[in-house]
This record gives sequence, structure tokens and C-alpha cells, in this order.
Amino acid sequence: MHKRMHSREFKLDVVRQIASGQKRPAQACREYGLAESVLSRWRKEYQERGESAFLSPQSGESSTHEQRIAELERFCGQLALENQVLKKALQSRGSGSGMT
Repeated sequence: MHKRMHSREFKLDVVRQIASGQKRPAQACREYGLAESVLSRWRKEYQERGESAFLSPQSGESSTHEQRIAELERFCGQLALENQVLKKALQSRGSGSGMT
């Protein structure tokens, strides 16, 4: 059995028809040749994400990931500076007391 790929527009059209009451789930399954489990998964995603449903994770979340990466890079830079300051403080403390 091969896996059919449906466009985002098709999925949105089907779930909108059900959400608006234009069609019942069983009717949509029969008309479009869909398994109930597939339609159920589409409806769940549409309920959770609304009109942004069925977008590839990268297109919808790439800016969020980029923001997170930038935030982590800033944090790493801050930690590097703090480590540098602490190392200098330890070195000066160790050399001042005669310890090495």
C-alpha cells in the first residue's frame, strides 16, 4: 500500500468543510477516499494550530529556532567572559599569596 501525499490546501479545505458543518467526517472520508484515522489526525492538527496547520516545521518554526540559537550564542559569550574574569581573579589571588 502506497502513501498518498495531499497538499496543504487540500487538507485545509477538507477540515474547514467539517469545521463549518458543511460536511460530516464520514461523508468527507467517503468522498475523498480518506481513512478515518487520517482525517482525525488532520482535524486534531487544525484544532491545535488553526490556519498555520500543515506547514512544514521549518517554515513555521525556523525564525523561532534562529531566535533561540541567537539567545544561546549570547549566553555562551556571557559565560565565556565570566569564566575569563574568574580565571584572572584566581590567578591574581594565587600569585599574591605565594601559591601556584
